[in-house]
Amino acid sequence: MERPVTVVTGGSRGIGAATCLRLAADGHDVVVGHVRDGAAAESVARGVREAGARCAVVRADTSAEADVERLFGTAERDLGPVTGLVNNAGVTGPLGRLADTDPADLRRVVDVNLLGTLLCSRRAAQLMTPRGGGVIVNVSSAAATLGSPGDYVHYAATKAAVDALTLGLAKELGPDGVRVNAVAPGMIDTGMHAAMGDPDRARRAAATIPLRRPGQAEEIAAAIAWLMSPEASYTTGAVLRVSGGR
Repeated sequence: MERPVTVVTGGSRGIGAATCLRLAADGHDVVVGHVRDGAAAESVARGVREAGARCAVVRADTSAEADVERLFGTAERDLGPVTGLVNNAGVTGPLGRLADTDPADLRRVVDVNLLGTLLCSRRAAQLMTPRGGGVIVNVSSAAATLGSPGDYVHYAATKAAVDALTLGLAKELGPDGVRVNAVAPGMIDTGMHAAMGDPDRARRAAATIPLRRPGQAEEIAAAIAWLMSPEASYTTGAVLRVSGGR
């Protein structure tokens, strides 16, 4: 059988990096999409290749249609027909109340988290539908149902939109043999919190989580890998919450 070829956006760090490595271990060839940290992306690519998989690294802003076209074009040229997409690229902006949030930050969060996911999903659907199969996994967030007041309600709103996209697109593409699901992580111990200006946020949140700890990127990658696998062949339109009970 031909190896699956999976595009992972935001693949240079955190959940994206862990997903690239897990999928490589599971037999996927992987495209590591990234927007700025080329060195980190190349480090992930080395890990993918050490696992015996082929890998391409593509710098692409998923909110820009031309970049999305280039991302998938490079994947198909270098690795072969794309069979999978993990929509992981996402941003939060600084923590704070909506009333105090810079409109430029609001626009960037919507552009990356929602428009970027739409553009990548659209391109994947264009490629997968004529071939009669494929898998898309969106990385949502538990914030979609918690609302995240005082932290980033704008981010939560974009992730709620991703959940709606997951359900609608699953129904739209199901007859074409394309499955669409999402994983909704809770508080995960990654560098995202430092980027938001609060590096100890995940540790402090442990007391509010039923399992009394933040999650690890590898635990989210495992859920994504299952949804990408033949074991989930009858699963579509699902939002799998991986949040420690929160």
